[in-house]
Amino acid sequence: MLRRRLTRRISLAAIPLTLTAVVLAGCAVQSADAASTSSGTTSTSTESSETATAVVVDSDLDADAVLAANADYTVVNDDEWSESDAVDVTLTGSSAASDSDAVEIDGSTVTITSAGVYRLSGALDGSVVVAAEDDAQVVLILDDADISASDGPAITVQTADDVALVLADGSSNAVSDTDAYADDADANAAIYSDADLTISGTGSLTVSGNGNDGITSTDDLVVLSGDITVEAVDDGLRGKDALVVRDGTVTVDAGGDALKSDQADDAAQGFVLIEGGAVSLTSGDDGIAAATDVVITGGTVDITAGAGTAADAGAKGVAAGVVAALDGGEVAIDAADDALHSDGSVGLGGATVTVDAGDDGVHAEQTLEIRDGVVTVASSVEGLEAADIALSGGTVDVTASDDGVNAASGTGTQGGGMGGGGEADSGETLVISGGTVGVTGGGDGLDSNGTITITGGVVSVSGPTGGGEGAIDANGAVTLDGGTVQVGGSSTGTLSGAQAFVSASVSGSTGDTVEIADAAGTVVGTFELPASFASVIFSDAAIVDGGTYTITVNGGSSVSATAGEQVATGGPGGGGMAGPGGGRP
Repeated sequence: MLRRRLTRRISLAAIPLTLTAVVLAGCAVQSADAASTSSGTTSTSTESSETATAVVVDSDLDADAVLAANADYTVVNDDEWSESDAVDVTLTGSSAASDSDAVEIDGSTVTITSAGVYRLSGALDGSVVVAAEDDAQVVLILDDADISASDGPAITVQTADDVALVLADGSSNAVSDTDAYADDADANAAIYSDADLTISGTGSLTVSGNGNDGITSTDDLVVLSGDITVEAVDDGLRGKDALVVRDGTVTVDAGGDALKSDQADDAAQGFVLIEGGAVSLTSGDDGIAAATDVVITGGTVDITAGAGTAADAGAKGVAAGVVAALDGGEVAIDAADDALHSDGSVGLGGATVTVDAGDDGVHAEQTLEIRDGVVTVASSVEGLEAADIALSGGTVDVTASDDGVNAASGTGTQGGGMGGGGEADSGETLVISGGTVGVTGGGDGLDSNGTITITGGVVSVSGPTGGGEGAIDANGAVTLDGGTVQVGGSSTGTLSGAQAFVSASVSGSTGDTVEIADAAGTVVGTFELPASFASVIFSDAAIVDGGTYTITVNGGSSVSATAGEQVATGGPGGGGMAGPGGGRP
């Protein structure tokens, strides 16, 4: 399992993407029958590749598969200790009092030296230190505890195996630390642990990270429950090996990353997992940052990253080093840079995701797949971008000032010309095999430096109407083999494939309705376009190649077209295609 993950991480830099069949190294792949392909169809454009292109879905983009490949994290569950065993520690301002021999009090420093359960209550202008046996489990119950340190962390775990912070029912707790740490300080957070740390309970905890981070564990940091509010000048919550939120309410306002896991030396660690709860994040840098994976399977997650900063400042909503897998929950992101980003791949399989981005809505360096869920890119420069994009289910709605859906990588030139446009097919793939996909782009609607293949689903593309951009644009073949495709814009790449289409040069305005009727007057397609257009393309199983169809806009102006003939499409700079098979005029 670990070997497979290491191979995947190395492959980010080692595997070229100029392949006609894209298979990510170390990833489980589907059979040839299960993969979406454009096999058997080739473009008539002389500039495009004549090799059939296959997209292989990376099964590791499923949340369960990603988690199975990662290390188990450590958690202290409530049934592993008893509140009846608790030793009272009373905080008395500048000192404390306790009857336990395991509690050492030196002025304003309280040190826990042995395994056990300890109840802390009162106020302390000092610090609490856990220095227990290496195999000790220590439970600290915070019961209306207020701990404020002026020269370091408020709570420090120096030695122990597992430590739990339990927020007593109905309690209100607060911790704060110094406002400055030395550059070489070993502990530099309001709550700092060199052991696995679990937070649970039904009370509340307010953390002020005045000098650096809010809560840090150099091992695993797990939130089971509680109402936790963190303000930090740098990172909010940091679990080096893993950061997990199962439930509770977590509110973070951080100058750096809000949630972070940065273990880069072990490919099975360094991940962030959100399974439930209500998570609200405001960050100066990334909202969620993981050296390896970000996995969300439930809960509500609201992220504002880099508010008021420029996109080139780099603040991303979610930033994953290997895989971002969102299979559940409701996620809303407003980011100065990319909203959802992975240096590897992104898999969306059931979450409801709404994003506003200063750059890309969803960006993956390798593969982006959407299998299910609702994905709304409300605003972006480029909506969806990856070297290989596979849309097979769910509802996708993209609004972009530049390209709506862009299959591009460092190996090719973005924004290729119509049907090749003199630029070579560099191997990227955009395959739509299911779902409902709506795209409104200021640049190309659907764009690929390689090929575009549509085999299923309902695909609606609107815009642009000029500027040399195309509603559907690929350096290689644009293949229609199924589904329903409705396009309003200015130009498209050369169309080919088994399914017939109707193309017409006809203009309309934002919100106009287009109706397609056959020679007998039977309406075979109706759709509304959210932007102005200078041409229309419609493809569906109901279209018969060679048949005559009437395209009507808003029940008024209409034109007649023959299925299979790609007519010249207007618009300034739009260029055009014409003739059967899409030959150039």
